[in-house]
Amino acid sequence: MTYSKIQVGGSRMLPETKKGTILYVEDNPDNRSLIRRVLESEDYVVIEAVNAGQALENLENGNIDLVLMDINMPDMDGYTLTAKIKAVQKFTKIPIVAVTANVMRGDREKSLEAGCDGYIQKPIDIDTLSQQIERYITRSPNV
Repeated sequence: MTYSKIQVGGSRMLPETKKGTILYVEDNPDNRSLIRRVLESEDYVVIEAVNAGQALENLENGNIDLVLMDINMPDMDGYTLTAKIKAVQKFTKIPIVAVTANVMRGDREKSLEAGCDGYIQKPIDIDTLSQQIERYITRSPNV
């Protein structure tokens, strides 16, 4: 097994996986913990960011295959952060999936207009989360 250095609030060694590396941008620690446990059990590497600054730093420092983007964050909302990420040439091929409790008519479309490649509504169905993510990573690998 090979190991790579991945920044997660401090350096630590994580095994590389065949499924991919996911950056989860979420300010709620309970949500981060749940999603991390589910995805790590499915052999994904999960890197967490609690705000826009950490998300951008992790994108710069890691080989991210997919971003799960919370929309309602205090410092910069997920729509704005998604547009900012997609404006950077080297990040345009990384799929971004909105993960949000915003489920009113038009919220899905607003996420897609901001540059998200997909939309998963909260509460998250942990039984299907891995399959949903797999579709985006398979469709648009980070090369």
